[in-house]
This record gives sequence, structure tokens and C-alpha cells, in this order.
Amino acid sequence: MNAKETLNLISKQWCNLQDLQKLTGLGKNNAIKLKNEIKTDLQSKGYLLPNKQLPMNEVVNYLKINISYLQKMAKESY
Repeated sequence: MNAKETLNLISKQWCNLQDLQKLTGLGKNNAIKLKNEIKTDLQSKGYLLPNKQLPMNEVVNYLKINISYLQKMAKESY
């Protein structure tokens, strides 16, 4: 994925397993483990989550995705 595609993906409100796989490049089993890890962390903080989805902003924070860098790279590629 290039920077623009990544920005489009992280602009969604909710993150499902396929989105997490795209963002991390992990296979299905490892993405499930990561999703469960993030979900457990959020639930311990008091979040109530819909089934099979995570808030995208929390996923971005957890993965430490640098949005300003992606925006810069997306502008430079055009």
C-alpha cells in the first residue's frame, strides 16, 4: 500500500480484521492475535466495543502510525 491508500484506510471509523491485515502486513492468525491484544487493552480501559471491530484511531495509536509523514508522502507522490 502506498501512503494515499493507507490514509484512505485509516480514515475509516472502525477497523476490522482485513483492515488490520492491510495495515500491518500480517497473516490472518497473527492479525487475530493482535486484534485480541488491542481489544483486551481497550476493554481494560473501560471501552465497550462492537463485535469484531476496533476504533481506527486506537489502532493507529497502538501501531504508532505517523499520519503527518503519510500526508507528506502522499503530497510528494503527485
